Order: sequence, then structure tokens, then C-alpha cells
Amino acid sequence: MADAVRRWSEQLAGWAIPAHILVAAPESPWFVPRRAFARRADRLIAEPATPTHDAVLAGLPGSVLDVGAGAGAASLPCARAITRVTAVDTNAGLLAEFTARAEALSVPCTTIEGRWPDVEAAPADVVVCAHVLYNAPDLAPFTEALTAHARRRVVVELAAVHPMTSLNALWRRFHGIDRPDGPTADDAVAALRELGVEPEIVRWHQPAKREYQRFDELVDVTRRRLCLPPDRADEVAEALRGAPDFGSAGRDVVTLSWRVSRSV
Repeated sequence: MADAVRRWSEQLAGWAIPAHILVAAPESPWFVPRRAFARRADRLIAEPATPTHDAVLAGLPGSVLDVGAGAGAASLPCARAITRVTAVDTNAGLLAEFTARAEALSVPCTTIEGRWPDVEAAPADVVVCAHVLYNAPDLAPFTEALTAHARRRVVVELAAVHPMTSLNALWRRFHGIDRPDGPTADDAVAALRELGVEPEIVRWHQPAKREYQRFDELVDVTRRRLCLPPDRADEVAEALRGAPDFGSAGRDVVTLSWRVSRSV
């Protein structure tokens, strides 16, 4: 395995939750806050295009394959130029949210429940994948499948640093452990180059917008992520009151894109 690709995999492995903490967790820390995903999609559909949407639009009009689609934040803001969209996600509830928004925008839609790259999906003019790469330790087959399914362009969006680093101080406070600080988007670029991909890179800042409508919703999500029981919610709330705004989406973001020229 090439050095940068191996480092990417090794750094992501470092995010594994220690077994003694995970086994004691009353609920899965990997749950999906569906309402937050839905609100984010609605906000981005209503607002001007981000650099990621600009990159998607550069490969349209045509079809789109949205990998790790969530409720549609990466693809559906480009609805005016999409002739058909296919959404891939492991969460059936989020695929239902995606379908509802695609129908409201009059975009023909197909959904596939499953994990990329294990699913079978038809090629599309543009393949977009937003905020999934940090969940892809085996980067080579993941990226190769993105490229293989695109006729014109692949667009990948990810946070400049691993999004869970924002909770590192809380892991130290509640569990006394230090969490990793990598990999980063720069590590992703280095790994992609080793895989023969030379992406266009756009670095931008996503203005802070509240992801959770109520403070108790933020507390509940954070508590679960930290593998803590419900009876420690007050402690988590106290920690969040004196901490940075974990409930906002403001962060530095990187959009990577590369052109594909083939008939598939």
C-alpha cells in the first residue's frame, strides 16, 4: 500500500472507540441525527450555491449519482440542471427524506440503500460525495468506484479537519482519553494523488448555521456520541454551555473535483 493511502487508513483506525467504553455505551454512538440532516438539506436548497454545488453544476446538465446522499444537501441544490438523480445511503430514513425533496423539486429519483462501493448503481454524468470520506478507511476501492461511475466529473466535499475533533476536549473531560487530530483534507489529497487522481482544490468556509433547533437536542446527540448514559445529560449540557458552539455547521470545508472523459 502506498504511504499516503496507508497513513489515511491508519489515522482513521485511530478513531475507534476503546472497547471498554463502547461496550458500556447504552446506545450506539453512530446513530444518524435525521432532523439535522434534513434541515441542512433544506437550508442549502434555499441558499446560493456553494463551491461544491458549482463543481457539480460544471458537469451538468445531466444525471447525478449522490454517494452518502443523506437528505440531499450535496446534489438537490443543483436540481435545475439535473435530469435524474440516484441517491445511495445506508440509512433508509434519510433516503426517504431525499426522495421527498427530489419529488418536491420535480427531479426523477432512484434510491439505493447500502454502503459504497458495495452497491450496484448505474453510471451518471456527475458523481458527488459529501462528508463521507472520513468514513472510508479503504480509500482506493472507494475512490476508484466513484471515478468508474462518472462520465464527466467527480466532486467530493469534506471538512478540512476530521469533524469529530470538535469533541476531543469532551472525550478528555468525560473519559480521560485523548482522541486523534487526523487525518485532514490535505491527507486525503495526498492519498488521492498516490492513487493517480489530481483533484482541483477549492478551500472555503461554511458560515455557522445552527444544526439543532433546541439545546436539549444538541445535548442528546453529543451525549450519545460520547457513549454516556441519559442520566449524565445535565453534565453534558454544562460542558456545552462553556464550550464552542458544537451545534453550528460553521467549519472550513474543502471541495475536491476531477474530470472524467469516458462513455460508460
